Amino acid sequence: MDYREYQKMLDPAYLKTVSMNEIYETVFESRPPLIDGLLYSGTYLFVGAPKLGKSFFMAQLAYHISTGIPLWNYPVRKGTVLYLALEDDYRRLQERMYRMFGTESTDNLFFATSANQLGKGLDEQLQRFIREHPDTRLIIIDTLQKVREAGGDNYSYANDYEIITRLKHFADSCGICLLLVHHTRKQRSEDNFDMISGTNGLLGAADGAFLLYKEKRVGNSAVLEISGRDQQDQKLYLIRNPETLCWDLERTETKLWKEPPEPILEAIAEIVNVNNSLWEGSPTQLAEILKSDISPNALTRKLNVNAGRLYNEYGISYTNKHTHGGRLIRLAHTKP
Repeated sequence: MDYREYQKMLDPAYLKTVSMNEIYETVFESRPPLIDGLLYSGTYLFVGAPKLGKSFFMAQLAYHISTGIPLWNYPVRKGTVLYLALEDDYRRLQERMYRMFGTESTDNLFFATSANQLGKGLDEQLQRFIREHPDTRLIIIDTLQKVREAGGDNYSYANDYEIITRLKHFADSCGICLLLVHHTRKQRSEDNFDMISGTNGLLGAADGAFLLYKEKRVGNSAVLEISGRDQQDQKLYLIRNPETLCWDLERTETKLWKEPPEPILEAIAEIVNVNNSLWEGSPTQLAEILKSDISPNALTRKLNVNAGRLYNEYGISYTNKHTHGGRLIRLAHTKP
């Protein structure tokens, strides 16, 4: 950055902007879902009435992600999980996990039954845990109310929004999923998500929400509604196993939308694979090898935008940088 650019940024009237061209020229870090079609990186609310089985659902998510075992028919990416079970003790957790999963255990799932509050050391505790466990993918806070700062203004829209924004900044900077367990209010509403206790600032700042409820108070059946920025709205019908108390999937109301095939990515996967794990060259050379009518500049932009998909679906990492000889593309097969 030159001195004039630096001086401009010091001006209180300066507004930092990024052009559409600059956005297309940038390769953003890929953040694959934790559970395909269900759970993504970011900050989410998991909401339901008291004594409905939210903590059992959290234990189920934590176990499946920490072991990499598919949840229902959803593929799972394995990673370390921290579960702040702030309304439990270790004896109760032991009984719950044993009832749900028997003696099958994992070293990648960690529990804590106490933690500091927001603004009073919680941020530092979570950051230290991630430093010690860099493969952390999910942190569950059960419940949000337990870590909120004490104060008379806790339930204003501005304060609700600020709390979730602070947690979202932490989750985004670490590239993890932060799942916040919360309660519903008693009043019914035409929009079920309006039943989230507190103001609309909670949902407004979050990346999405999971709402678990029973259409009939008695019985083992429940509905899980999902709404988020990075996924389509879904409605899942669940039933609780009376022996293990795990939640099982009965059916879904909406079939998951899948991105249509991208011929360019498929063609690259034929060139870069386990037998030929590395390719380097210019955009012009790549366009020639692919025998594509697309211009080198458009090809580069298409790959910039689809870098995450190229990695998630085909295990190919993509980098694009300027060199003295021009632009250099590097494609490397990274998955077995």
